[in-house]
Amino acid sequence: MLQVLILALLAPAPAAKQPPAAKQPDACALLTDADVRTVLGVTVKERQPGTQQARGLLLSQCYLGTGTPRSVSIAVAGNIRSGGKTVTPRAFWRDQFHGRDEHASERKGEKRDAARKGEKREQEDETEARPIGGVGDEAFWSGTRVAGALYVLRGNTFIRVSVGGISDEKERVEKSRQLAVAALARLQ
Repeated sequence: MLQVLILALLAPAPAAKQPPAAKQPDACALLTDADVRTVLGVTVKERQPGTQQARGLLLSQCYLGTGTPRSVSIAVAGNIRSGGKTVTPRAFWRDQFHGRDEHASERKGEKRDAARKGEKREQEDETEARPIGGVGDEAFWSGTRVAGALYVLRGNTFIRVSVGGISDEKERVEKSRQLAVAALARLQ
């Protein structure tokens, strides 16, 4: 009996089942042609999928061209392992949108000093990310007067939606918000 117990203790343990890796969402599957037609009033002519690694995240991206100046770019963030460490979209979000709060007064002081000296800032049209209500767990608009993107967090995933071909910023924000709501409905 003791021999059986010793053999059992020395025998290699059965391999622990690893949970399957989370499937990276497909950004091109998050918006339908009907979504784009309803929100922007134009027909999607092309979809260009892609992926990009950025600061420890894997972004699935999709450009939806319409043959007009109006277009949509959407990306969804998934986590990847980088140097043995997993960066989650939620951790990235916290650093990106809440980590900068502690440096906000410092940046404002730098801008004020530059203005006092008459220096032109390269990013003079850049705006601080501002919260947008009514979509996801939390959302921010970030950009300039001529371009920008809506970043929306839900659970441990975030999406970025950007609409091209609309000059009015209020309209760009609202159209991006409407498309984000449609995309989140398909996000698993």
